[in-house]
Amino acid sequence: MKQIQFDDLAALQECVSEEYGEFGNVVEVAQDRINQFADVTEDHQWIHVDVERAKKESPYKTPIAHGFLTLSLLPALEKDPFEVVGYGNAVNYGSDKLRFLSPVPAGSKVHARSRLVSAEAGKHGTRVEMMVEIHVVGNDTPALIYSEIMLFMPPA
Repeated sequence: MKQIQFDDLAALQECVSEEYGEFGNVVEVAQDRINQFADVTEDHQWIHVDVERAKKESPYKTPIAHGFLTLSLLPALEKDPFEVVGYGNAVNYGSDKLRFLSPVPAGSKVHARSRLVSAEAGKHGTRVEMMVEIHVVGNDTPALIYSEIMLFMPPA
């Protein structure tokens, strides 16, 4: 994997692309994981945790993962097209866009891909924006799209 120094803006900007990289790791979203997420977040909506009711009443005929559960799997899924190196600390700076486009049925497998949108010098370091798609394996429509913004700060 190509390594780029966190403050090498020219090298980072060369990686800006409209094309997504390869899909990364595949993770199963089992019902047990959905139930555990519901416990942690105290979000026990039936469409996520009540298997029998979902079979009867849900348009998907099965429970679906919480959107934020799907998003929270990103560190396990993402395969960046390059590796940022040489920084002292990296923090999640926020997001400019998050959309949930299609459901993630219980028991399905998901994977993600990303592309670099921008890299800019800032007061506290280098601000990098990645556009990420998480897909149910085999589906063309993403389950979600997410504009991830990271701030890479120089070593202390």
